[in-house]
Amino acid sequence: MGGTILNVITVLVGSSLGLLVGHRLSERIQTSVVTGIGLITIYVGIDNAARTGNVLIPLLSIVIGVIIGEVLRIDLALERFAGWLQSRTAGRQAADVSAASGEARERFIAGFVTASLVFCVGPLAFLGSIQDGMGLPIGFEQLAIKSVMDGFASMAFAASFGVGVAFSAVTVFVVQGGLSLVGMLVGAAMSAAMVAEMTSTGGVILMGLSLVLLDIKKPRIANFLPALLIAPLLVTLAELLGINIYPL
Repeated sequence: MGGTILNVITVLVGSSLGLLVGHRLSERIQTSVVTGIGLITIYVGIDNAARTGNVLIPLLSIVIGVIIGEVLRIDLALERFAGWLQSRTAGRQAADVSAASGEARERFIAGFVTASLVFCVGPLAFLGSIQDGMGLPIGFEQLAIKSVMDGFASMAFAASFGVGVAFSAVTVFVVQGGLSLVGMLVGAAMSAAMVAEMTSTGGVILMGLSLVLLDIKKPRIANFLPALLIAPLLVTLAELLGINIYPL
C-alpha cells in the first residue's frame, strides 16, 4: 500500500498547485497542456495495446466488457458519485440552481472522471499495485514513477478542470488499494499472459480516453472498465480449455 499512499499524496499536491497557479495561465495554455497530455495518452495506449499476444483477447474483452458496463451504467454511477462529492464540498451553494452553479458542477464532474480514468487505467496502476501488494520492491518503484507523472498531470488537469481533480485521489486510493489487496491474496497466481492481455486491453481504453482529452469524441470510457477484468478471465478460460492463444 506504500506506493498507493505516495500516489495519493502526489495527486493531492499536484492538484493543489494547479489550483493555486492555474488562474495565472491563459485558457489557450490550459487547453494546449491538456491536448499535450492527450497526445501522450494515445502514445502510451498504443504502446500498451501492442503487448497482446493475440488481438482477439483485447477485442473480446472490450466488446464483452463494454456491454457489461453499458448495462450497469458505470459512467452514470461515477458521474453521480462525482456530483455527490461536488455537492458535499459546495455546501449550501449546491442548492443554487443558477447557470453558474450548473457549469461548476459539470466542470467538477469532468475533472473528477477524467483524472480518475487517466490515473487508474494503465499498466503501472495495475501491475505496480499488484506487485506492491505482493511485497515486491519493483511494485513500489513502479508506483513511485507513476506518482511523479500523476503529480504533474494533476497539476495540469486542476488548472483546467478545477477542484474535482483533487478528489480523484479517492479513486486512486480505492482502485490501487484494492489491487494491492488482490496482490496480497492472489497476485502470485496471475500468469504473465494474464498481465499482458490486461495491459493490452487497458491500452485500448487509454486510446479511447485520449479522444476525450483531444476533444475529438466523448465515448463513455468508464463503461469499458469491466474489460480489464474480462481479459485475464479469457486467458484463464483458454488455458483451462487447452486453447493456445499464442499460435506460432
